[in-house]
Amino acid sequence: MRWQPAGWALLPRRTVRLRLTALYGVLFLVSGAGLLAIINILAHGWPWPPVEAPAPQGSTRLHHPVTLPAGLLHELEAQSAQQHAAALNQLLTESAIALGVMAVVSVVLGWLVAGRVLRPLRDMTATARAISEDNLSERLAVPGPDDELKELGDTIDGLLQRLETAFSAQRRFAANASHELRTPLAMMRTSLDVATGKPAPIPPQLTALAGKLREGLDQADHLVESLLLLARAQHGAKDEQEVISLGQLLADAIDDRAGLIASTGLDVRQDGAGARVSGNPTLLAQMAGNLVDNATRYNRPGGWICAETSSSGQIARLVVENGGPILNQDMAASLTQPFRRLGSDRTGSATGSGLGLSIVDAIVAAHGGTLHLHARPDGGLRAVIELPAVTGAVPAARPTAVGAAT
Repeated sequence: MRWQPAGWALLPRRTVRLRLTALYGVLFLVSGAGLLAIINILAHGWPWPPVEAPAPQGSTRLHHPVTLPAGLLHELEAQSAQQHAAALNQLLTESAIALGVMAVVSVVLGWLVAGRVLRPLRDMTATARAISEDNLSERLAVPGPDDELKELGDTIDGLLQRLETAFSAQRRFAANASHELRTPLAMMRTSLDVATGKPAPIPPQLTALAGKLREGLDQADHLVESLLLLARAQHGAKDEQEVISLGQLLADAIDDRAGLIASTGLDVRQDGAGARVSGNPTLLAQMAGNLVDNATRYNRPGGWICAETSSSGQIARLVVENGGPILNQDMAASLTQPFRRLGSDRTGSATGSGLGLSIVDAIVAAHGGTLHLHARPDGGLRAVIELPAVTGAVPAARPTAVGAAT
């Protein structure tokens, strides 16, 4: 990062409009100063009225030359030179005043003209900022003559078209590949069931091998389902929009995993303030379930989980916090990347697919929210989801506690 003096932070941002205005002002000052210099140089050579003898009062001017004394002639010439110099000084002063006034006017006009010229660029910038992965079908569509600005807008539109095609191809590939993988996995599971279902005595080695194969098939099935869900979440959540209570989603997710929670001896506490959001119920339920799964699997035996929901203004929050080993903040923030895991040293197992938090992040983004992951100083992870809230009264979710005895 380049060092800058502290005082530069107080200066206005050097926008293109400001630079063009400064350029217009400097050019006007230079050209105006040059014009005044030329006028004053030429004014020195202007002819001055000849010196004539003053006519006596009450007399008529003669038409023949009058000879003046030498002393009087020199005095009149000196007075004429002084008047000439005074006139030039007055001309220079008035010209400088006029130049200053016109410099201010030129700066104001330059600011207005620069803004008018750069207006298409501001419109293009605002439209480009509004375009994201979810609405790549939008285009700048710059109107006007076929000039450089329109050429730039058309170039950006072409880039957006290529991006839209690439994203669509990626999503189709993930969905199609996941669908195609289901068939061979089902065939392998069927063949394994047929081989182990024969009435003849089955060697113990074959039984153990069949168990390992089924475990691998289960993980593959889970991975395929996760890929399908991730592709659906990245595609958007515009279908099946409903108003849903985040507290109820958390309560359902905890109830569905009561057996796993009881087997690990975790103490789970939930509290909710009736935060409501609008979205796809299936995806939002998966979002809450993945957070609870993550907090359950990546925990210590006999640890704890704290889940709560709240609403503040236009923001609804869902927070799931769990204890566990101490994590690095950079590594914790990277868990939203697909297939990103911290390894078995974090959880004691590596049965996850590495897509849980990636799916949560995609679902949250599809609903216009944000996911923040924070490594707790004393160990564990804190996941905070912020979504656009639906205002209005709603019954608060009942606080629940699911402990080891559940």
